[in-house]
Amino acid sequence: MNDSIVYLKSVTGIIPAQLKGFCEGWTNPPAPRELLKVIESSAHYWLAFDRGTRRVVGLVTCLSDGFFSASIPLLEVLPEYRKKGIGTELMRRMLKITANFYMVDLSCDESLIPFYEKLNFERGTSMRVRNHNRQPLKMA
Repeated sequence: MNDSIVYLKSVTGIIPAQLKGFCEGWTNPPAPRELLKVIESSAHYWLAFDRGTRRVVGLVTCLSDGFFSASIPLLEVLPEYRKKGIGTELMRRMLKITANFYMVDLSCDESLIPFYEKLNFERGTSMRVRNHNRQPLKMA
């Protein structure tokens, strides 16, 4: 693992400019300012921070009732930092937080199923609504 990467459980000192480049492939990715609000509003989150470049290079967020169920809506790693174990480490840390919950759910693209299966996730069925006209989020 890269020695310049540290994992943070706080956004203290993080500014929107350090969150550029996430949500690759989204129709309308959230602006860094909105992404910071999403992170801050999550029940739990972890950030991967590169001390050398002073950038957030990965993040994972979790929504939860605090004891029974959790959903992991975002796991993002900047393209140039993928395949270095950062996503796995972010998920390992999040799964430690949610280890005593009955259920931890997430949705992912078909191509990511093998990654999540290695983390003991099982395939399932789900339903969803995507309001693409609400992307990116506009928060006050």
